[in-house]
Amino acid sequence: MELLAPAGTFEKLKTAFHFGADAVYVGGESFSLRANAGNFTLEDIVNGVEYAHKRRKKLFVAANIFARNSDIQGLKQYFKELEKAAVDGVIISDLGALMLCREVSPSLNIHISTQAHTLNY
Repeated sequence: MELLAPAGTFEKLKTAFHFGADAVYVGGESFSLRANAGNFTLEDIVNGVEYAHKRRKKLFVAANIFARNSDIQGLKQYFKELEKAAVDGVIISDLGALMLCREVSPSLNIHISTQAHTLNY
């Protein structure tokens, strides 16, 4: 069993781990349904992964937008950056984005979001 908690800020990430979470999920500044929430920059994600892994915890990134064709190039780069950052997985809602992630970042673990859907080719 794994206790997974949301972490909208770095402080919330630390708090979740302090109170027993095994893993957290965060949204990035792009490609997250919570675009207007306190989201993580790529640098925050890298720092969050380092913080989590030092404590034998996990960090997942929600890339759960309903991707449109105009999002595809940006998503390719984002998945590559998340793979390089060594996140423990991505949470994806769009099946086209899921296929894209598998193609460009095959080592990323993929989890399907409860919002799973597709709007692109």
